Amino acid sequence: MTRQDQTQRIFLFLQGPHGPFFNGLAQMLRTTGATVWRVGFNAGDRAFWRHGASYIPYRGTPSEWPEQIDHLLETHQITDIVLYGDTRPVHAEAVRAAQARGITVHVFEEGYMRPYWATYERGGSNGNSRLMDMTIPEMKTALALSDMEAPLPPAHWGDTRHHVVYGALYHWFVMFWNRGYRNFRPHRNLTVTKEFQLYLRRLLLMPVHAIERRLATRRIRDGGFPYHLVLLQLEHDSSFQMHSPFATMTEFLSQMIEGFATGAPRHHHLVIKAHPLEDGRVPVRAEARRLARHFGVEGRVHYVRGGKLAQLLNDARSAVTVNSTAGQQVLWRGIPIKVFGRAVYAKPEFVSGQPLSEFFACAARPDNRAYKDYRRFLLETSQVPGGFYSRRGRRQLLRHVVDMMLSPEDPYDALKSGTAAPRQHLRAVT
Repeated sequence: MTRQDQTQRIFLFLQGPHGPFFNGLAQMLRTTGATVWRVGFNAGDRAFWRHGASYIPYRGTPSEWPEQIDHLLETHQITDIVLYGDTRPVHAEAVRAAQARGITVHVFEEGYMRPYWATYERGGSNGNSRLMDMTIPEMKTALALSDMEAPLPPAHWGDTRHHVVYGALYHWFVMFWNRGYRNFRPHRNLTVTKEFQLYLRRLLLMPVHAIERRLATRRIRDGGFPYHLVLLQLEHDSSFQMHSPFATMTEFLSQMIEGFATGAPRHHHLVIKAHPLEDGRVPVRAEARRLARHFGVEGRVHYVRGGKLAQLLNDARSAVTVNSTAGQQVLWRGIPIKVFGRAVYAKPEFVSGQPLSEFFACAARPDNRAYKDYRRFLLETSQVPGGFYSRRGRRQLLRHVVDMMLSPEDPYDALKSGTAAPRQHLRAVT
């Protein structure tokens, strides 16, 4: 693409990850000669956008948004839209309007192999990703054009603390500076005030939770019993809400504990691993205890708050999840996994199709060679080293993703055609 072509690109940013990543991305796109606009829906969006001349406040109602996004795309002659997550109502409507006009849709998401990579795709992510329709043989054919070795994850943990801090700041701005956006409605069920309180509570209790987590993990590792892992997600997360057969986390837990009670050998235990950002809005721990009593396995069910998964995975017999990206870590270790929702990694070569009770009784091992091909394919395409929240992670991500956005091909087609740029993989994101 020539320099003249870049000056004809007009990007419209919608809502992004909490913090300054979208602002930095827009700045770099402007240096290429592109024009950038940003629609903000609340004071939190405005607070992290430093280019006032390009900011468009949306003060209308949700019902007026379809007409307004059509107007914005037409008036500003938009060629590309950029958003974080494609299922929240304002984004889903924008994707529909953009695709009807042939406008390129750039979708960012948390990494399918988080926390050391972020996801960049076009058109949709998670259950709407192009990966859903790709087969392992198709991926192997594309990989024949590359001889890159898939890197190991860095030894250092990611940027969860930064994520929590920016989340709390975002909701603080919405709570106290949102007078100009009286029609704003959050895409989640909780009020903004409650969201802020949960973020702040989690931030303050992080040291206490860390001690509790270490003690629980030690009891499990020192227990000497075989165990299976249940990998939880956030009930309000779009992957769970939009690409899952369950309406609530309690429904999922009930089915898991019942399957364990009826299928697992009596000396096996079940470890329920909470999401690292679980904030208490859903009483997961209390529900797990209640269901364990109900199904007669109270002494064999354990709950662990967030934190690193590796320590528990090393000795696990199997794992079950709805569609958590943590399933990738399970497969990397060759551990059997069963998935209940739509997941980009739910390929028949390495995800179990056994009934749940049979899976807990004797799980079939995944095809690890097929999974390594799949993992390598992702790391050469949609998984970009870096992160949204820490300064170092943002710098690393920007080094790669701007060129990917400006490319005429999406990441998957670029690999097939041999035009994908080589990746410099990060050592750590801190």
